[in-house]
Amino acid sequence: MAGAAAEQRRLATVVESWLGRPVLIVGDAMLDEWRFADSDRLCREAPAPVLTLRRRISAAGGAANTAVNVAALGGRAVLVAPVGADVAGDELHDCLDRAGVWDRTVNQPGRPTPVKRRMLAGNQILLREDSGDPDDALDPEGVTRLLTALNCATEELRAAAGGEAPTLVVCDYGLGALPAPVRAWLVEQRERYATVALDAHDLADWRGLAPTVVTPSFAEATRLLARASGATRPTAGTELHLEHPHGDPTDGPSELTVGAAPGGAHADDATDRPALEPSPAGRPGPVGEPTPSEGRVALTGDGLSITGTGVTVNTQAGEGVDRAVLAESRLAELRAHTGADVVAVTLDTEGAVVGGADGEPRRSHSTPVPASHAVGAGDAYLAAMTLALAADAPLPTAAQLAQLAATITVSDTGTCVCRREDLLTALNQPTGTISHPALVGSDELDAIVAEYREAGRSVVFTNGCFDVLHRGHVRYLEQARALGDLLIVAVNSDGSVRRLKGPDRPVNPVEDRAALLAALACVDHVVVFEEDSPAALIEAVRPDIYVKGGDYPPELVPEAPLVRRLGGQVHTLGYVPDRSTSAIIERIRSHSQDPSPATSERKPDPSLSSRTQAS
Repeated sequence: MAGAAAEQRRLATVVESWLGRPVLIVGDAMLDEWRFADSDRLCREAPAPVLTLRRRISAAGGAANTAVNVAALGGRAVLVAPVGADVAGDELHDCLDRAGVWDRTVNQPGRPTPVKRRMLAGNQILLREDSGDPDDALDPEGVTRLLTALNCATEELRAAAGGEAPTLVVCDYGLGALPAPVRAWLVEQRERYATVALDAHDLADWRGLAPTVVTPSFAEATRLLARASGATRPTAGTELHLEHPHGDPTDGPSELTVGAAPGGAHADDATDRPALEPSPAGRPGPVGEPTPSEGRVALTGDGLSITGTGVTVNTQAGEGVDRAVLAESRLAELRAHTGADVVAVTLDTEGAVVGGADGEPRRSHSTPVPASHAVGAGDAYLAAMTLALAADAPLPTAAQLAQLAATITVSDTGTCVCRREDLLTALNQPTGTISHPALVGSDELDAIVAEYREAGRSVVFTNGCFDVLHRGHVRYLEQARALGDLLIVAVNSDGSVRRLKGPDRPVNPVEDRAALLAALACVDHVVVFEEDSPAALIEAVRPDIYVKGGDYPPELVPEAPLVRRLGGQVHTLGYVPDRSTSAIIERIRSHSQDPSPATSERKPDPSLSSRTQAS
């Protein structure tokens, strides 16, 4: 027991060490939509259930879900991806904002946001509708804008991390977000990133990237080996035999579903029988559901052949053969063909096989769950593996944490996200929650902050009037909170607001403004200050990060010299468009002064397009 507790503490130390780690995620972002329905009868037109929609939820998918998992696990996640100017794109932006991901996606008019819509009844997926075509390629202008966003996001993360090289995660699911010019740019810029993780349906497209880690599914790994060794190769003993037809199906991220468990193994009459030839009479054929997509794999009943995604693996190894054994036998080749330091072959709900430079395979296990519970679990695996390796964790530790992150996310239907608190709870470690009221006095801050620092938590500090709280404020505060472990918001008193904004402000008294801020999940503590400058509070809090809204460089923030003298960093967060306290107040006043019933035809106030933050 003591040994197990010590091991859990060691793993938890790694989880704590990756807090705030800068990670840039690029690739195919999509929206996952879940529609939950009831059905108690069949329709008259066909033997099909009549569905009554009860609930609909949407979640970030693909590269966007990887970014959400990085943020939820405590990393500093920035997403660069093409997103359509459509309703699905708007929903995806909202998902990213709620998760605290820095949204640096590139708007692509005319190119729809990929969506996976699932209809469920009784937690059973009845159908899935996919939209978004890999043939919807980025035009030259879109490629240029994406490369510009990548370059800017890289420098933004480097600056936010005090010059530290960020981590890069590439999520290439064949949906057109990473055309050849973008791949070439990433290969050319490889040295700008300390750790590089690659999750790609077609690993052959990424030669030259030299990633730190690749996480192929079993089918993706066999596909790469088949291409590397030619169409076929002779078998001898327990060697793998790989057959690969021309052309590959394209799909989104592999969902963690398993086709079947092994059936009875019979090695006696396997010799010289082709991998896909039907089993002899009386022997079971393929067990489960071999399909040409989704990375599913089925093992034949004789235990000799595995099929999936256009690839057949024939071992002639006899009884006891499984995918883990096959993957372990080819880890060295996979490392050679990908140029990766680490290869983690994921085996759906059977866990994973991981290999590094030492040549020692590591096997991890998972608990089988319904397919609807495991959507996106691979994203959680990738996020935790990447953060652990970026934090210089030993490979066995990184593999353990990645598998644990994937496993604890599959408790319910929906797109999987693993939170840092969930991971620490699974390790029987305290989550670091310190109980203090949200509204605190300035005289209490010293003791509160000291307690947080003793627990090893970083403090983010910002200030403002926050007179009429609106969506722009909320998005700004969520982004600020994502920079550290807790957020302290200092609010100007009523007298201070009048001196700064004029005699007709504030609209709302400080009691209301502070209460609304304290009710936000992203805000840990709110404190009111009487002065026109928060300098005294900054001296007391000594924040690790001071945040200000604006499109100017941090050097122009008046509080910057003080914050830096105290050992902190200064960040400016870009303004949120179309949100302004002044514009809201002006609109209310104009409506109250104009009794005309035709107010709905009034032209929009041009001030609504202004970009303001904590006004």
